[in-house]
Amino acid sequence: MGTPRARRYALCAIASLLMAACGANDPGPSQGASRPSVVAAFYPLVYAAEGVGGDLVEVANLTAPGVEPHDLELTADQVRLLSQGDLVVYLGGGFQPAVDDVISGLDGSQKLDVLEGEDLMPGSEAEGEPASAGDPHVWLDPSIMAALVDKVAARLGEIDPAHKVTYEENAREIGARLARLDREFAAGLRDCRSRDIVTSHAAFGYLAARYDLNQVSISGVDPESEPSPGRLADVARFVEEHDIGTIFFEELVSPDISETIATETGARTAMLSPLESQPESGDYIDAMQANLAALTEALGCD
Repeated sequence: MGTPRARRYALCAIASLLMAACGANDPGPSQGASRPSVVAAFYPLVYAAEGVGGDLVEVANLTAPGVEPHDLELTADQVRLLSQGDLVVYLGGGFQPAVDDVISGLDGSQKLDVLEGEDLMPGSEAEGEPASAGDPHVWLDPSIMAALVDKVAARLGEIDPAHKVTYEENAREIGARLARLDREFAAGLRDCRSRDIVTSHAAFGYLAARYDLNQVSISGVDPESEPSPGRLADVARFVEEHDIGTIFFEELVSPDISETIATETGARTAMLSPLESQPESGDYIDAMQANLAALTEALGCD
């Protein structure tokens, strides 16, 4: 029968098919609406869809603020929302298995996997964690995030050709803001005492690669995976040998393990956001700028 989580995902998929069948004669909210409805799987994709679509589209966030997107479990209403949306924007490859399972039966024109066509970095795996198809955290590189925005704009232009030019213009504006953010990161992280960042899980590989940093993660790509005692010892040893002053934790995951290593090694802890949930204030740009401030302080950048 598989794991309890797998059974729940299977039930969600069955529910989706049943709902679609029962509502065959029901036009649903999206078909009769004047604006295309977009269901975005989690916050960075919400930011992209809202920025590109503006007032021309209705955007629903599938992952509520404060919820860890990797472990999202769909309600019956969310399954119905997915089946009726004009466009579902998501990350494939197992980042959110519940979403993958439900939308597998949707028509290709109704869904957009923003990872399709991207050359993913290998997943950095924790000991005992199942191997992944690749690291999905592409949105933490502003240059890749701009490419994802362009993908959303292109698909919205196909769904709503009357506003294609507007979607393209909005995407260019977001791209310009992301280009400025990229330049800020490059300048801020150019001259630093250290280039090593120790993180609670391996979410920052693309950011590290973009700005010539070295990520050392306690856990692998799954933030809920339990690091082995050996892995904890290895990270603590790295911290001591490389004089690491800061261990980074995340807002959606318990900081206990990061704090334990920090206590053992005399380091401090600080928050570095993987932007997997909507920030309490501001948007993607604001949260990334807060990340830049945390990094420049931790790494001793001029």
